[in-house]
Amino acid sequence: MPKNFILDTNVVLHDPRAIFQFEDNNVVFPIYVVEELDQFKKDTSELGRNARQISRYLDQYREKGELSGEGAKLPSGGMLRVAFAARDRLKTELFHSRDSADNKILAVGLTLRESEPDCPAIMVSKDTNLRIRADALGLAAVDYEPSATTIDELHTGTDEYYVPAKLLNKLFETQELDTEALLTYLKNSDHPVTPEGVDGTLDAEIHQLYPNQFIQLIDNTNPQHTAVARVEPDGVTLKPLSKQANDQIWGIRPRNKEQRYALSLLLDDRIKLVTLVGKAGTGKTLLAIAAGMQQAIEEEMYKKLLVSRPVFPLGRDLGFLPGTMEEKLLPWMQPIFDNVELLVSITNQDGKRSSSSKQLMEMGMLQIEPLTYIRGRSIPNQFMIVDEAQNLTPHEIKTIISRAGEGTKIILTGDPYQIDHPYIDASDNGLVHAVKRFQQEGIAGHITLQKGERSELAEKAANLL
Repeated sequence: MPKNFILDTNVVLHDPRAIFQFEDNNVVFPIYVVEELDQFKKDTSELGRNARQISRYLDQYREKGELSGEGAKLPSGGMLRVAFAARDRLKTELFHSRDSADNKILAVGLTLRESEPDCPAIMVSKDTNLRIRADALGLAAVDYEPSATTIDELHTGTDEYYVPAKLLNKLFETQELDTEALLTYLKNSDHPVTPEGVDGTLDAEIHQLYPNQFIQLIDNTNPQHTAVARVEPDGVTLKPLSKQANDQIWGIRPRNKEQRYALSLLLDDRIKLVTLVGKAGTGKTLLAIAAGMQQAIEEEMYKKLLVSRPVFPLGRDLGFLPGTMEEKLLPWMQPIFDNVELLVSITNQDGKRSSSSKQLMEMGMLQIEPLTYIRGRSIPNQFMIVDEAQNLTPHEIKTIISRAGEGTKIILTGDPYQIDHPYIDASDNGLVHAVKRFQQEGIAGHITLQKGERSELAEKAANLL
């Protein structure tokens, strides 16, 4: 039997296409959700856009069927309905406030549970407290996570395999290795050995190689004999990691293997989208800016370096800031200026003539701006860095990436555990969404940075606090 999924307001404000995500089950819209959407329809933010979009969907299906009756059929086979709560349910002593929209939405769920006992009623909400209250009333409740990816499930962009010496020797001799040769060994080996040293047959799906993934191959008879290779964008061949990833760029060198991998992706102009995930102090932003300055300013491969970040305060907001747009942005963009000035100071110490961040901006080679006004723009031939991308929704990430014009490279950096946005979390933010959706695309590459390099104190704080 199909289930009745009752949607809370926050679900459709988060994803206006939520009504299409429940397969052949029934989607029930409490009339009180429609009333709440009316409060957002004039909002110019993403919440306002989503409210208007779901209202348009409801209006389209209103013409296909009676929403207050049997409902209108959805493409997935389920029915879309708008429901009211029974009067006696609104008067129940279980609710302290009859005027609360949450109570009315819960009452719809209780009404459906009793009037349609053959169709299980399930409340869908991103409000933790509402799910707890639903459970207390005996009403099943779930979070809305159609595309959620936990951090543990997110691929790191790297892997390690123990292989026969002949595969390593072939890689060194020919400077490439067919991915099928590696997969064939891993799938056919009765007792492959994982990097952790655990014997046992591994699921073949574990050995899926993604384009631009880094693989450390370890000789299974001599663990000291190793090689690092990268899957080419075509996904067909493995090639040894380029020595360019060890080169100094703007006075800095990679301090660990993940940073080497990140630089390999950042300096490869075949890769147009790079995602860097890691805790505070792992070097995500510094590496991205250094690679951008190297390619846009030193090598002139791009017209300019464009850096942006979402405007979300840590803690209490200070309110409106005075001055021009540049002056208003200064507190938000100061971390970017700090990294640029660090790189500039290093090159000056090395005896190279370098400009300050202000001079680079005046020359038009460095541009720093908010994401607020990016909609509708086309950004060609630029090295674009979006810092703190974990504070963006999947819709905002789509808007940003779709602005890329011919020749533009986009770098997304962030830490999914440091989210300031009130409506997203570590599993459904735009950064994680982009990593998951692009993991099999040859045009994109991803690395999770593990080790903090800012300072010993910063590393301890990231791990202990």
